[in-house]
Amino acid sequence: MVRKACTLAPNVLSAQCPTRQALDLIADKWTTLLIYLLSKGKQRYGDLHRQVGGISQKMLTQTLRKLERDGLVTRHVYPEVPPRTEYELTKLGHTLIGPLGALCEWAGTHLSELEQARKRYDHLQKKPPLSA
Repeated sequence: MVRKACTLAPNVLSAQCPTRQALDLIADKWTTLLIYLLSKGKQRYGDLHRQVGGISQKMLTQTLRKLERDGLVTRHVYPEVPPRTEYELTKLGHTLIGPLGALCEWAGTHLSELEQARKRYDHLQKKPPLSA
């Protein structure tokens, strides 16, 4: 499906606006974690895979390819035996460090509040319904 360009101002709420694609990319959990890791400098594929718990090799490869296609990450292949591949953020990729870093920091700062809210909600869901 080809998305139409925004005819007015960019609007991430519109399914037809390409800004939605950009938001979808950076809202992806794997993208957030990979940008976070790559903000520390070049990383080899195997190092990224070891550091991101729960990501499959297939998902890591797909996410890195998306990031490379969108100009956020560059891939360097060195002609060695065995081949060595490193990834690093581009200038555009570096612009995401602040916003995504703030989200990671927010998650750490508010984790206990989130857990408490979940416990309260789950407790209320277990109560028997009121009789009429």
